[in-house]
Amino acid sequence: MACFRSIGSLTSLTHSPRDVSRSSGTVSSLSSFVSLRVRIGSIVLTSCSVHPITRSTFTGSPISLPRLQPPSQTPTRPRNLVPITMMVKPTLQFIQGTDEMTIPDVKLTRSRDGSNGMALFNFDQPSVFDSSGEVGEITGLYMIDEEGVIQSTDVNARFVNGKPEGIVAKHVMRTPKEWDRFMRFMERYSDQNGLQFVKKQ
Repeated sequence: MACFRSIGSLTSLTHSPRDVSRSSGTVSSLSSFVSLRVRIGSIVLTSCSVHPITRSTFTGSPISLPRLQPPSQTPTRPRNLVPITMMVKPTLQFIQGTDEMTIPDVKLTRSRDGSNGMALFNFDQPSVFDSSGEVGEITGLYMIDEEGVIQSTDVNARFVNGKPEGIVAKHVMRTPKEWDRFMRFMERYSDQNGLQFVKKQ
């Protein structure tokens, strides 16, 4: 083991007169003390005494360690996505964003083969008359529920003595699919507002 001692300049290296005997290319024995001084650059190295190890006191038996297996990576199953249904209050609107508070009288007619039908909404003194001047003009009848929006543009005001008294809106269904969609809305709207379907005699 080398020991750092002092600082100097570059000189030739010097061996002490002690001999080190070698046999078959390996060191067989070492003298009790070997002194070797080397001046390289600005560092002086002096070797410390080396004593050969003749016998080790460590005893034990060889053991074998099992090779660790990497943890098995089981593919993660995708989670089953549960569809979320937005619960939207069924409502009618003449101006988008403004609910109509007046409950209309609704009349339904349908062809004999069920291929088409019509719904007639009659609003008496609708609340939209009170707010149309503030929020905008009537652009149609919007039937809104959790499935989406059904729109009808056939909307007319009813006037008495030059003053608006009511609104009549007509919604035409041209396919059985449109009829079924409208009836689902009407069922939700009726449950929300306490309406009851009365079949014509």
